[in-house]
Amino acid sequence: MAVVEGLIRAEENGNISFGDYSQTEKKKLDGFSHQGKSYKVKTFREITRLERDGAFVYESTPGTTVLDFQAEDDKLAFRLESDEDAEITVGLAEETEYKVLVDGNEIGVLKSSLSGKLTFSVELNPGEPVSVEIVKA
Repeated sequence: MAVVEGLIRAEENGNISFGDYSQTEKKKLDGFSHQGKSYKVKTFREITRLERDGAFVYESTPGTTVLDFQAEDDKLAFRLESDEDAEITVGLAEETEYKVLVDGNEIGVLKSSLSGKLTFSVELNPGEPVSVEIVKA
């Protein structure tokens, strides 16, 4: 089981990792600084949420651990782990189509909402992280 001690950390490659779905009580950390941005993370068994500079970035229900989260202008990439299937919502550009890949397999082209949120589900097995890539179509 992968968890992020301290709830969020910077990786040597410049990405971040966050979340701890093993927590039975809500934990949060605000004001984590990385590459000039301020992050806030809330996580526990039921939900994991990440905000950057006060704006929504990521949410999962139930909670997850997210490793090597990389956000670029037209792409998000990360590895994801939990002990059960999860619904993922990410904040992207408004009303834009994105190709979503899980472990290299395309699950579809989805359009973000008026608020820029894109939601999809991922099947997960305990102890088996999956890679997720979301690319502007």
